[in-house]
Amino acid sequence: MSDAIIGMHEWFETPPGRYLLEWERAQFDRAVADIFGYHALQLGLPELDALAANRMPHKFLGLPGPRLAPGARRPHLVTDFAALPFEANSMDLVVLPHSLELNADPHATLREVERVLMPEGKVVVCCLNPASLWGLRQRRAHLYRRLGFGQLFLPDAGEFIGYRRLRDWLRLLNFEVETGSFGCWRPALATDRWLDRFEWMDQAGERWWPIFGAAYFIVATKRVRGLKLIGKLWKPAKSIATAPVPLANRRPQPEMQQETLV
Repeated sequence: MSDAIIGMHEWFETPPGRYLLEWERAQFDRAVADIFGYHALQLGLPELDALAANRMPHKFLGLPGPRLAPGARRPHLVTDFAALPFEANSMDLVVLPHSLELNADPHATLREVERVLMPEGKVVVCCLNPASLWGLRQRRAHLYRRLGFGQLFLPDAGEFIGYRRLRDWLRLLNFEVETGSFGCWRPALATDRWLDRFEWMDQAGERWWPIFGAAYFIVATKRVRGLKLIGKLWKPAKSIATAPVPLANRRPQPEMQQETLV
């Protein structure tokens, strides 16, 4: 997996990589700014500080291996994403920038994220979209490589996960998807000059073909069935008044005389 991380780092230095990274940074800043708690965890992609806009006091970066790309941020921990060194229900927020695509068992990673998240905790996931112009060019490049020629457009980091497929995984793990969005609709071009020429496609794509963006973004909340947030377990008993209370005396009513007939 370390080689895949190096490959992603090198690709993010290319024009399409910088274009994608800029969009993802804005999406993460918007998503995590208003999530509150004490502990937040980013798994993977040290090139992007996905927790920069978050105000939690304890923020961690975890990577799957000690081998780092040149100039990358140093992690707080090196760990297997499917066996995180945290107690259950201890994290308020976990962000996964392309972490599932780089993992041999992405479903196991999601199960581990569900374990460490507190009830009502948030998970934010960003993935490349296989149903896009970029995904189409990548599949065509894989076909050409089997024939002995061609070059991949995206890093050969792992298997891309479809948007609906990931939503189904999250639902099976008792996550409730709150928001989902797509971005980066420009064609799969390798230079800044040609990417800038198709800048208009970002606005058009958001309106006319949103699900075909090169990347997608999901924010989900961990739900626990049967969990009900309550206040105090009992109400304090009302104290008995001990101070004397003046009572008004009722005036006696005169007895009614009964008339007798003579």
